[in-house]
Formats: sequence, structure tokens, C-alpha cells
Amino acid sequence: MSIMFETTEINGMILNNRFVRSATWEGMAAHDGAVTPQLMETMTGLAEGGVGLIISSHAYVCPEGQAGRGQLGIYKDQLIPGLQEITAAVHECGGRMIMQIAHAGLFASEKLTGKQRLLVSNYERQGQAAGREMTIRDIRDLVTAFCDAAQRAKTAGFDGIQLHSAHGYLLNQFLSPVFNQRRDEYGGDISNRTRVHIQICQAIRKAIGEDYPLLIKLNCRDFIENGLSLEDSLEAGRLLVDAGVDAIELSGGIITGGKLSPSRLDINSEEKEAYFREEARAFKKAIDIPLILVGGVRSFHVAQRLVEEGTADYISMSRPFIREPDLIKRGNPAIAVRPNVHQIISVSDPLEKEWGYTV
Repeated sequence: MSIMFETTEINGMILNNRFVRSATWEGMAAHDGAVTPQLMETMTGLAEGGVGLIISSHAYVCPEGQAGRGQLGIYKDQLIPGLQEITAAVHECGGRMIMQIAHAGLFASEKLTGKQRLLVSNYERQGQAAGREMTIRDIRDLVTAFCDAAQRAKTAGFDGIQLHSAHGYLLNQFLSPVFNQRRDEYGGDISNRTRVHIQICQAIRKAIGEDYPLLIKLNCRDFIENGLSLEDSLEAGRLLVDAGVDAIELSGGIITGGKLSPSRLDINSEEKEAYFREEARAFKKAIDIPLILVGGVRSFHVAQRLVEEGTADYISMSRPFIREPDLIKRGNPAIAVRPNVHQIISVSDPLEKEWGYTV
């Protein structure tokens, strides 16, 4: 059997294979962030399709942190019953699901929230202030909001939680020098810029215990001028391991980053796949917890080689599962393989002819 279909564990959470559905924005939630039948169908389809771990779309922890229309919410207790229904349905299909919790910060939608954006520090955009710089009280409230969201996720039956600290959202903004120009204990060197992450982890651990999976999605680099560097990201990773994080999903880029954004186009050859692989190798040398790698993996043999050579422990994907939610079930020879599966991204990808299917 391929190493990709081995049974593994992350802090007591048993996973049937090494494939992860990375969080994305489906736009399927109700106007208040509640679960809808359409979102339920999407998640159960992934579970039925055999993916080892489903990470929910980024769920906003407080109303002013909403990024977009149709985004999942986790900011009030009234949302718990719907979330319980979705986790029960996923578990009924044999799946595992964790909730990604987030705050958009600079990228929050004032049109949707009706509130001024919260910024790590004053950030000028086209000559105008983009929002309000966070006070120490705001930061304390943010820690509480993340902790409360984690407790709601556990109550709702999720198998774990993931903090979203990538792609330019608020926790990533704390880490990134281009956004974080604070002069207090939350700005300056990387230990200070990671302080809010540590406080959130400590608060969550105190609330939910040590035996509940706590993951984080982290940028390896921001790939923008004066953004988060690999060196600082590695140090943040070490600090997060010490704070009790059980696994890191490694990504990169800012949502406004163009060609070097988190989601890149024209991944039509093996050389273009896994575009954060070199940074992942650096992380594997620096940390001793499971590493989940996302970013442009489109073929099974590339995924398998990344795990076999120790570059990553798990392979995370999003766009392939949008196109083919049952991809893993069909790709597991122990279950079934259907040849001649259509392409994920590029109809001219030569890997499809070689393998019969791509991931």
C-alpha cells in the first residue's frame, strides 16, 4: 500500500490517509454565517469522497472579522446547532473535520460588517487610512474571540481547530512587518510579532485541554516587499510548537499578491507543482510536529514523493477537490481507480495521461 493511504494520528485524531482538504471560501453559508443545506452537501461529499481530513472554510470569530459574503461564522452560540449537524453528517460518512477560525483584519468587508476595519497598525492605502489601529484592549478581545470560537467548535463536534495565520488575514498581519509597525510588545522582532498567537494558543489550551488537536495555517513567506521572511516564519513556527500547536499547514503569499499569491495558475507540469516545497524542507528541519503542505500539488506521484522524502507529512489541496470531491476514493487502489479522469486545472497536463488521474 502507498504511504499516502497509511493510517496516521495528530494528537489523538485518527486519519485514514495523508490527504487534506485545505480551507477555502465556498460562499455557501447564510447571511449570518449559519450552515446551509448546500454547505452540508459539500462537506459530506468530501467525506464520502475519502479525503483523510476536511478543514472547514475560514469561519469568522467576531462580526467585524468577516471577509466575504456567504462566509461561515463561529462568533455566537446560536450557530452551534447547525455546525453540530454538519459534523455529525461528516462523521456518519466516516470523515474527520476540523474548523478553521479566522479574522480578516485589513481584508474584512466594511460593506458587510458595517464596522471599521481593525488594523495591526495604521496602514496607508492610496493615501487614506484603511481602518482603525488595534488597541491593547482590542487585542485582548481578539484573544477572547478566538478562544470562544474554539470552544464553540469543540462543542459542535469538530475533531480539532486550525488558526488561520496566512494569506494576509489578521493573524498573518501581526507576523508581517509590512502590516505590523507597532512599537509596543506586539511589534518589533518576531517574538513580539508572534505574541498574540502565543496568547491565543495558551487561552485555547486552557479552555479545551491538551488532548484536542490545535493546528495553524502559516505563511512560509509573504512574497511581498517587507513581508514575512522564511527566517522569521521558522522562528514563529518554533514558538508555536512550544505553545502547544500540534501541526502546521504551510502556505504562502498574500491574497493581493498577484502571480505569487497563495493560489497560482497554470500548474501544468511537475516542475511547477508544490511551489512551497523548498520552504517545507526548511520547516521539517526546524520543527518536530506534523507538517501539512499546500500549494499546487496536482499529481499523485509528486504527492507521494514529497511524503516519502520527508518534505511533508500530509498533502493539502483545495481546487482539485472543488472539481472532484471523490478524487481520493477513486485514487486509492484499495477502493477503486477509474482511469481517464478529467483534468483539474489544465486539459493539456501530460501527467493525466501518465497516471489516469491527478491530485
